[in-house]
Amino acid sequence: MTHTARRIGRTLALVLPVVLVLSGTLAVSTVPWAGQASQSQMLTASAENVAAPAEPLAPQDVLREKLLTELQVKDPAVALTHLQREVEARPSLAEHCMSIARALGRAAVDHYGPARAQRFSRPVCDTSFATGVSQQAMGH
Repeated sequence: MTHTARRIGRTLALVLPVVLVLSGTLAVSTVPWAGQASQSQMLTASAENVAAPAEPLAPQDVLREKLLTELQVKDPAVALTHLQREVEARPSLAEHCMSIARALGRAAVDHYGPARAQRFSRPVCDTSFATGVSQQAMGH
């Protein structure tokens, strides 16, 4: 009796996860993604509407994305320090420093809230970080 029960348990342990994964995949693939509730759509891969290859990002955009990620993972102080070091190392980024600092300020408000984000403010690129914090806090 225990041998039979053990065998049934092992079979279920192997088959049940496969069934659950397949049923979940099928359920997700038939969701009406485009908002047409009356028609069921299948999620399919197609090469018909493939856009042209994306152009490489400009150095300031690469830096902005890197610092925004760093802000999320660590904190705004680390991101601002790295922004200052990058601008000092590559003066060509100086003209983009204020917009990057404002973006960091806005992201800090989204991640930490306005009061806590303001505590990270420092005079990197004038007061652009603080400007971004206040703009995001006010909803601009």
